[in-house]
Amino acid sequence: MQHVKIPQDRIGALIGEGGETMREIEARAEVRLDIDSENGSVAIETVGDPVRGLKGPEIVRAIGRGFAPGDAMDLLEDDMMMFDVVDIDAAARNKNDLQRQKGRLIGEDGRTRELMEELTGASVVIYGTTLGVIGTPQQVEAVRSAAEMILDGAPHGAVYAFLEERHNEMKHQGLEYHRFPGGKS
Repeated sequence: MQHVKIPQDRIGALIGEGGETMREIEARAEVRLDIDSENGSVAIETVGDPVRGLKGPEIVRAIGRGFAPGDAMDLLEDDMMMFDVVDIDAAARNKNDLQRQKGRLIGEDGRTRELMEELTGASVVIYGTTLGVIGTPQQVEAVRSAAEMILDGAPHGAVYAFLEERHNEMKHQGLEYHRFPGGKS
């Protein structure tokens, strides 16, 4: 049994209309979810395949960090898919700096976040004080590196050049995904 705490404003997304999302997670990840909607605590018990069951907590965490349930469920599509979080707050000096850092990661009209997705094939969500990413290890590493560059103050042009370079490397190595199954394109 594992326990995951998610923000209260994400409980509805986890449960879904009439419990539909919760039931789909339970069926596909072979787990049982016990959701405490008062405090956002979710107990996850594996009831089937233990390997699939390991993805259950990751799916719950991803939904808690702002991913749409369908994107979070993509963690089950491929054993290589993983979920990672970059803590924006840890790189911020104060509340104003946190907002500035989030703005830099999102970019004008969302362009920086979109480029992270387009050039890596990963799915990227900025929610609260975190940047979440779902993808293969190579995709996740590329997004994490780009985010850390931005948080360290690198110019956007340098980050975009880095992402282009990583995109070309992944393409050359045959690791390029245009988008994982069911994900946004």
